[in-house]
Amino acid sequence: MIPTIKKAAQIQGNKVVLRGVDVCDADFIYSLRIDSKKSAYLSVVDPDVQKQLDWIRTYLAGEGQAYFIICDRNLNRLGTVRLYQAIGTSFSWGSWIIKDGAPTSTAIESALLVYEYAINYLGFTSAHFEVDRDNKSVWSYHERFGAKRVRETERQYFYEIGINDIRSSLNRYKKFLPNEIRVIT
Repeated sequence: MIPTIKKAAQIQGNKVVLRGVDVCDADFIYSLRIDSKKSAYLSVVDPDVQKQLDWIRTYLAGEGQAYFIICDRNLNRLGTVRLYQAIGTSFSWGSWIIKDGAPTSTAIESALLVYEYAINYLGFTSAHFEVDRDNKSVWSYHERFGAKRVRETERQYFYEIGINDIRSSLNRYKKFLPNEIRVIT
């Protein structure tokens, strides 16, 4: 059976919760996307928060992707992450933005939650994604996690990571996600 990406209301981890995006998040997402430091490696955003709101409404009415607000346990917003582009048993993820001042463990725990949800709840067995070549902190992070660079263009590196490397990293970073996650649909 080929897995599909499904939305979830919440994915609860140790210190981080992934909460499904809603229209009330448009201003927050927009503020992250127009931050010159945060958006340096993202696609250009239209300088109109209404466009972000329209995109969220279209997303909420559609299927095939899951977009989350990364929150602390009190549901204070810390960032965003999105699962999309399922191809067979592989999924892509990105739109991974963490706001300044978020706890240092937010990035690793949110990544672990993405993989736990995709592998153990949705049934995917691998992931694929691309990272801007100049975004060294992100591509080196993925390589430490076990992702393999499979090709490159002048602007992008393309990665794949299989189930064995994902499970190995989930185990290696277990201290950030010591208990089972809870998925609320």
